[in-house]
Amino acid sequence: MLEVERIQQYVQKLPQPLQAEVLDFVEYLLSKVERETAQQDESDWSGLSLAFAMRGMEDESTPTYTPDDLKVVFSSGG
Repeated sequence: MLEVERIQQYVQKLPQPLQAEVLDFVEYLLSKVERETAQQDESDWSGLSLAFAMRGMEDESTPTYTPDDLKVVFSSGG
């Protein structure tokens, strides 16, 4: 006997208010699965997008900065 058939048999034995609780729980589980799937899809797309954005950058020369390059210069014009 399949799990679905067993579930149906058990649910039919429950009073209606408990059947409604079972339905609520099943809907919760479905939304959880959909949410996890959407998060995984987003993660996959994010990684792919980053990979495409960074493609070829490993071949670029990296500039060398000194502490003088990092100083902020403010002019006192006025």
